[in-house]
Amino acid sequence: MRRLVLALSLIVGLPAVCFDGPVMAETIGTVTGLPIPRYVTLRSSQVNVRAGPGSRYPIEWVFQRPDLPVEVVSEFDTWRKIRDVDGTEGWVHQSMLSGRRAVIVLGQIRTLHRAPDDGAPAVARLEPGVIGKLEVCQDEWCEIEISGFDGWIHRSHIWGVRADEALE
Repeated sequence: MRRLVLALSLIVGLPAVCFDGPVMAETIGTVTGLPIPRYVTLRSSQVNVRAGPGSRYPIEWVFQRPDLPVEVVSEFDTWRKIRDVDGTEGWVHQSMLSGRRAVIVLGQIRTLHRAPDDGAPAVARLEPGVIGKLEVCQDEWCEIEISGFDGWIHRSHIWGVRADEALE
């Protein structure tokens, strides 16, 4: 379908834009040239999320949590369609997003370990919903920093990094 839309757009001379199509495997954003999907964070303590890519679209809700990780799933001009940890999607202006990486703790109280090993000493216990700065990921472990505590957590216990993503 996307090829048909692209072919028709080239023939007719119109831009090829699909707002709500299913997200396929990683692609390259037509505006930024960056991978889609990709994780970013919210830059501000008040981010309006709109029904469509433009200020004429109604505000559906407002995020009030800076550094919250979100996933960019689409691009249109200066607008990015994002998805949060709960799967809710909407459009935000690019100026409200940062390339910094963060993760959010999932599920239940999780252990932050001194090393990437279940037997390593605990550095801290993390409540669900806590946000940490993402530093490195190796195999099934990620190193994060939360409120001055630095340590390792199972990748499956956080949201904000792909299962196959390696960060150094």
